[in-house]
Amino acid sequence: MTSTVTWSKVLQDKIPSDWAQEIDRFEAQMALRRQNKIEEKVFAESRLRRGVYGQRYDNGQRYDGRQTRRLAYPEADITKGPNTLWHAPGMQRIKVPFGGITPEQLEVIADLADEYSTGVMHVTTRQDFQLHFVHIEDTPDLMRRLAAVGITTQEACGNVVRNVTACYRAGVCPTEAFDVTPYARALAFFLLGHDDTQDFGRKMKIAFSGCEHEGCGLVRMHDIGYLARVQEVNGIKKRGFAVYVGGGLGTIPHQARLLSEFVPEEEILPLAQSIARVFARLGEKRNRNRARLKFLVADLGIEEFRRLVLAERESLPFDERWTAYLSDLDSETAPDLASEPALPQSPSPAYHAWLARNVEAQRQQGYHLVTVPLPLGDISSQQARRLAALARRYAHGRLRTTVEQNIVLRWVARSYLAELFAELDAIGLAEPAAGTIADITSCPGTDTCKLGIAASRGLARELRARLASEDAQLPDAVRNLRIKVSGCFNSCGHHHVADIGFFGNSRRRGQRTVPHFQVVLGGKWQDNAGGFGIAMGAIPSKRVPDVLFTLARRYAAERTEGETFQQWVARRGRSEIRRMLEPYMEIPPYEQDPSLYSDWRDPREFTLGDIGVGECAGEVVSLFSMEIARAEGEAFAAVLALDEHDYRQADERAYRAMLLAAKALVRTQNPDVGDDPDTIVCEFKTRFYETRLFFDPFARGKFADYLLARHAHPPATPGEDHARQIVDQANLFIEAAYACEARLAPQSPRSQSSQE
Repeated sequence: MTSTVTWSKVLQDKIPSDWAQEIDRFEAQMALRRQNKIEEKVFAESRLRRGVYGQRYDNGQRYDGRQTRRLAYPEADITKGPNTLWHAPGMQRIKVPFGGITPEQLEVIADLADEYSTGVMHVTTRQDFQLHFVHIEDTPDLMRRLAAVGITTQEACGNVVRNVTACYRAGVCPTEAFDVTPYARALAFFLLGHDDTQDFGRKMKIAFSGCEHEGCGLVRMHDIGYLARVQEVNGIKKRGFAVYVGGGLGTIPHQARLLSEFVPEEEILPLAQSIARVFARLGEKRNRNRARLKFLVADLGIEEFRRLVLAERESLPFDERWTAYLSDLDSETAPDLASEPALPQSPSPAYHAWLARNVEAQRQQGYHLVTVPLPLGDISSQQARRLAALARRYAHGRLRTTVEQNIVLRWVARSYLAELFAELDAIGLAEPAAGTIADITSCPGTDTCKLGIAASRGLARELRARLASEDAQLPDAVRNLRIKVSGCFNSCGHHHVADIGFFGNSRRRGQRTVPHFQVVLGGKWQDNAGGFGIAMGAIPSKRVPDVLFTLARRYAAERTEGETFQQWVARRGRSEIRRMLEPYMEIPPYEQDPSLYSDWRDPREFTLGDIGVGECAGEVVSLFSMEIARAEGEAFAAVLALDEHDYRQADERAYRAMLLAAKALVRTQNPDVGDDPDTIVCEFKTRFYETRLFFDPFARGKFADYLLARHAHPPATPGEDHARQIVDQANLFIEAAYACEARLAPQSPRSQSSQE
């Protein structure tokens, strides 16, 4: 009898034994789950730790035959409905430490995209790859084929250390202290599956940067950030890192705190292990909304956290892996150029635009780094194979993904640039947009993410198209602005650190829901995410492009010499900026402009349906609208107080905004609640918190916790960090109040007519 040929057998000599065992264990867990011998919540964490996600299917998409094959298992008792991983495809995340990928690895991912997915590979803001519409039964073989070329999906998600990121210029950057690549690689694999990283309440994100003032490492928005430094010790120059802890974006961004000015290179691995042990022991486990490291650092204070970490370091048993990698720290090298060729000239305007925007000189004379912009982070499998071939021919096989969802080729000789441009142009990968206003970052949004509120990819695609069509008319001053879009309040699209950021939300007009994006201004990408933007107001989704062009043109017209966008926003003042936005914030009735009631690239109406409204219901809606408008006014007043560095006033206004939003909800059930804060909070807690009416499926009760915590524990002396965070919290609480009122509003079957 002929034995069955499987990927497990074919690749058994190419896969590291520990990786092979890990994949085998996952496959066994899948079998046990099908037999209902493992609880769903246990299996969910297990599959997430292998990068296997569910994704949303209420987005009106249609699937071809490949995508719909084997849609259901007969073991229906393990499912809770049609939208599960066992009935419909999901998403597979693939870890790429520091973004470093070889041509062979890129080709394998392209093959997997064709065979198991849709032929599209997506680069994420953590330098990973993602494949969508992957069936769960295909994931073990997919993992084996990746493992055979040195790639793992282990801990690509889950409450563990996520992909370790690093600057894509590392090793070739003219301004770096030294190449952080070998350090990022060593830490990534040291912590992978480590016993001390398996008991976190939430995920941990780590980043490396070689430069203090650039943005590509973003160390100050991470749980742990390593910033390369060289320090003279006893007359000898020594490598090390400034280490930051407790940063993070998410719903409420936290700036990382400086843990140590200088940690020598031999100490960075044991220090990360010590931080992990403190986080696992003391970090929140029950309340998921406060389980990130940033909350532990904030609660303990940086001094106490530092003391605990140093004490933990003293007790660690020695591990030879801490320093074993230090014997091989060689950076990438390429053959020496016998002479520096002249830069080839070309009459093509497209070539010169590409040269100006997508090509950077490396610190190694004669070599260049070439950015390949990927619209929305997507690259087709055919493009990926061609790009792998180009990397071998022109870049010595050196590729990296970036946190801005692009791919770069490194070590391209000056004499090859014109030829490389022609090759990239032939496969649609030579758009001259790298690092420009058109190089927009976007999360998946409602396309596939279960948390998505608005169509972030649809908006980003529309913005890219309009910016490209008006490229020649754009003022030079705005070309390098960074635009980033998230589909919800979580910051997967990095909207907090953009010059102009947007995150998805919604508003009601009558009995219909209108997709919106909140405008976030003044974030700072430079200085490793040196500052976070502030929400300025919610705009109907279809009006966002007009808002972007209005802001960009006003900035270009009014800026002083050398003035950054952040500086212009601060100088003009948020009150004046708000006045610029207000004309775009109004929502006309459906009959007047029905286009506003659907999202970008989504033909469906964004509606709750038509209902019969009596006087009582009409009065309730009116009361909510008036109260929530007052809440938004207070929230914006808090922003202005923050601008004036009046942190006590910012705190009090933000708290008052949450009280008014809570009162708006309470009055839908008890119109006589009054203005006493204790009464409002008590009524809100009884009617909306304890009943879980305020909880949405994903954020659960964390927005309510913002009000309850501030009411119970007002700060004695509010500082800048507290003021900034409570201002963000107030805006998110208001968004949650809007969403709660929309969920609870009476609805009736939608009319089939498109006219009212």
